[in-house]
Order: sequence, then structure tokens, then C-alpha cells
Amino acid sequence: MSEPLIIQDLYTYPIKSLAGIRLSKAKVEERGFEFDRRWMLIDDEGQFISQRAFPLMALLRVEIVGDLLSVYHLSRPEKMIHIPINMEGEVISSVTVWDDEMPARLVNTDFDLWFSDILEMSVRLVKMPLTTQRKVDPKYAVNDESVSFADGMPYLLIGQNSLADLNVRLDETVFMNRFRPNIVFSGGEPFAEDSWKKIQIGQLDFQVVKPCARCVMITVDQDTGIKGTEPLKTLATYRKVGHKILFGQNMVALSNGVLNVGDEIKMV
Repeated sequence: MSEPLIIQDLYTYPIKSLAGIRLSKAKVEERGFEFDRRWMLIDDEGQFISQRAFPLMALLRVEIVGDLLSVYHLSRPEKMIHIPINMEGEVISSVTVWDDEMPARLVNTDFDLWFSDILEMSVRLVKMPLTTQRKVDPKYAVNDESVSFADGMPYLLIGQNSLADLNVRLDETVFMNRFRPNIVFSGGEPFAEDSWKKIQIGQLDFQVVKPCARCVMITVDQDTGIKGTEPLKTLATYRKVGHKILFGQNMVALSNGVLNVGDEIKMV
């Protein structure tokens, strides 16, 4: 009898490219888990900023406490800020995530100043209102889904054994937080998720739509903010297809509800 596939970890990343939050249960919505990438930092031109260019963003930790997002820097935890989840300021006409432009709402200039001071660059914090409909690439959408400020897809799934397979090839172990998944499962062969199409997790259905192409962001140590060459260099030796280095699978949700750690994954 084959080993069951069990949800081991659930993560949401409220502010794009800042640290994630580990959850025991998560509310599944069309554009991603509740609160996932609903906020992001932009530069003066409205472009999103990320750990790719600013790896020290990894040191900004986020917590959800009641109806607040609490944010602090690892080296300055006493300077925590508390952002009301429902706070929305004026609309700005356009912010940019890769090739997508969309309206967003500024949150509050006090928070802009805090992030600008911490990151030593001029940034603004914006929030995606429900009225903003950023559509998933039609090549991968199932039901004309929308997505948050995530790079392109609402959900990322990775097997723990896929990471274990990578780690045996590395001189130094890397942790799953390098890869920023939403759902991590135990059981199954390494990269079992590569062959999945439609799956049921607990009582909810998901469609696996494309492998996740990885970039230099996975070379950032999430505890130090230091960028290296691994694990991208090693992944390129055995997970490269064409010009893309693949690790993890992107999904869209076919139903809404709640996932729990311990839920079982089944093929549909």
C-alpha cells in the first residue's frame, strides 16, 4: 500500500517578498490563500521590489495578530509596526508586477516612511483591493481566475521529498523557505508533483497547471539575507528544461474552503 500524501506545512506571504507565515490552517480563495501577497512594496515608479534585487528584504518578518499585520526587522525587533488589515488609502492608477499593470491602494505614508528607513530606499506600501482583477495568464487559467501580487499564479505546491532529493546533492542544507511554497506535503517520491494534474486536498479541488521556474531569489538565505549561488547552481544540473530551472508546481483552486495541516492529497 502506497504511503499517503499529507499536508505538512501551509504558508502565506502577506507582503510580497517579505518573510512568510506558517499556518495550521488556511482559507483558500481564488487569488491565493487569504492575505497572500495582498500587499507589496513599490518604488517611486510603481514597480514592485523583491529579494531578487534587495535580498535584505528577507529579514523583514510578518505576523498576523488579530486584525493587524505586524512587521519587524530581525535585527531591530523593537521597531515593530502594526498595519490594520482593513486600512486602505487613496487609489493609485498603476503598479507593476512583471508584465502586468493594475490599480492598487496606498496604505499610509507613516508605513511608507518606516519601510523606506529600514530598507534605506524610497518605497511605498500598497494593497490590492477586491476591485482589482489581475487575471491569470489565459494559457494556464481554468475558470478565468484572478491572482494577487504573486509573480503569476495563486498557489505553489512542493513535496518535502523533492527538497530532500536536492539537499543530498548540496554541500550545505537549504530550507523550504527559500522556495516560498504555499503548500508542502510529505510522502511520495521526489518530484511526484511533476506528473499531477487535478488533485483533491482535504475536501477541496485544485488543478496543477505548470511547473514553477526558479530564479536567483532561491539563492537568498532567509535568515541572513545573504545571496549565494546555491541551490540554483545544483538545480540547473538536473532540473533544467529548455532555459528554465524547475522546482515546485503552480496551481489554481477549483473550489474555496479551508485547508488544514494533516489533510490528505488524492488524485482526481
